[in-house]
Amino acid sequence: MNFSNHLLSLIELELKSFDDQLDLESLVVYAVNPSSEASPVFEVVGQWPKNLNKILGPIDNDLELRAPSLNRRWYPLQDGSILIGVLRAERSSSKKMWPESLDKKLLASASVLANSLALELERKRLGKQIRQQSEQIGLLVHQLKNPLSALKTYAQLLLRKIGPDSSHRNLVEGLLVEQAQFDKYLDALDDLSKDSSPKKSFSGSHLLLPPLLPNSGSLSLKQLLEPLIERAAANAKLQGKQWYGPQEWPDWIEKSEFLAQGDIAEIVANLIENAFRYSPNDVAIGLTLNDRGLCVWDEGPSIPKKDNERIFQKGFRLKNIKNANGSGIGLSLGRQLARRMGGDLFLLDNPSAFEKNLSQSGNAFVLSIPVDTVQSKKA
Repeated sequence: MNFSNHLLSLIELELKSFDDQLDLESLVVYAVNPSSEASPVFEVVGQWPKNLNKILGPIDNDLELRAPSLNRRWYPLQDGSILIGVLRAERSSSKKMWPESLDKKLLASASVLANSLALELERKRLGKQIRQQSEQIGLLVHQLKNPLSALKTYAQLLLRKIGPDSSHRNLVEGLLVEQAQFDKYLDALDDLSKDSSPKKSFSGSHLLLPPLLPNSGSLSLKQLLEPLIERAAANAKLQGKQWYGPQEWPDWIEKSEFLAQGDIAEIVANLIENAFRYSPNDVAIGLTLNDRGLCVWDEGPSIPKKDNERIFQKGFRLKNIKNANGSGIGLSLGRQLARRMGGDLFLLDNPSAFEKNLSQSGNAFVLSIPVDTVQSKKA
């Protein structure tokens, strides 16, 4: 259990104030470990004098403490009615009563230690809550970027179609200006949500959100993927790239409904967005499906083999590529979603490794889906 240096220093100073108490042999401060699921575990967070013969462990590890002793007293450290720790006082062997003055001083120190420990625990709780909220903001920002990018694509295509003399041109240009401003707000939110600590924890219970589904009853996975394919075709036309949608739809994707099909669509949306964002101009990009799962592929430069697994680490971004301004969380979260449903998300060396008629160079991100385990009972 880790506590701040501020708390540990305060405990040390408080215990050091007993240097003039000749009746005392030792003092030990224990704190309840909140992570223990069974009975409470009292771990040492401070001891006096510092030159004790041994480093003390949890109370349960010291069998001598189970025997009653007239020369030992326990002072509870409480936050209201909750026991958060205990102060143990030991004196040299003596049959005399505990001095009243010493007892009062120990009670006062126990009060100081209890308040300090309670504040520390509250600080840790609030810190964890802030980190979780920041993480969720980061996920929401990441989630907004895909539909915002689609709106930009459609607005630019509309701008080309209406021509320079159209009376409606200023309306479309206004949409693009507002979209650019929205992008800046999202980037600012993204910066606020980032934790500067080197080891940022990740809560598996908060993953990517599923896409907004139409209010048209149950939809097959094919119906969820079709809008993504249409968006990709529009994006390819705008960027001058070649887009290849599925030539065939396997039976399992046309007829089946999945418990996690919103997650599946979200993973595919992110993979397509990445393919357009990071691949150079004049390359082919596509989505192919077979009995192995779904594959989003491109014919751009292959990702170095040394990075094939690192790209799925949260926060990792490839260097020496254009537009390397992503958040570094999409692939990590996509893999976690895939594995949560019993599947996987991984990178193959080239698209032909997934389907023989595809290119032998480029990148192929494969989403494997355990059809039997994620299929809805209604399917």
